[in-house]
Amino acid sequence: MRASDADRDDAAERLAAALIEGRLDLAEYSRRLDLAMSAVVMGDLEPLTADLPEPAIQLPPHLTVPAQRPEAEPPRREWADEWRWWLGGAVIMTGIWAVTSVVGGVLLPFWPLVPLGIWAAILLAAVIWPDERSGRRG
Repeated sequence: MRASDADRDDAAERLAAALIEGRLDLAEYSRRLDLAMSAVVMGDLEPLTADLPEPAIQLPPHLTVPAQRPEAEPPRREWADEWRWWLGGAVIMTGIWAVTSVVGGVLLPFWPLVPLGIWAAILLAAVIWPDERSGRRG
């Protein structure tokens, strides 16, 4: 049977209680929590808490573990990552331009301006006109 968000959250709360009780160290808790948040079926969740007794403490609501899913990346961070790719491309293309200018013995026209300009325009357009269907940019 497929695991729901509530099932993953229950497993995460049980793991958090085991951490607080000293039954898990931080590394083991982190490993199990990552597995719990990426679980697809109930069979993925059961082994993560099978060796733990029922919690002796009940976590207050403000200490419960929020679900952390990789696909829930904030749009601002995603946009910053796209600009990092652009910067990497700029460094590579500028390096190629510089090497070919030095090897040729003459300063060539700065051709990286064209692909970098187009790429930057696309990134800016994704901010101005976000993709409404998926709720994300680009």
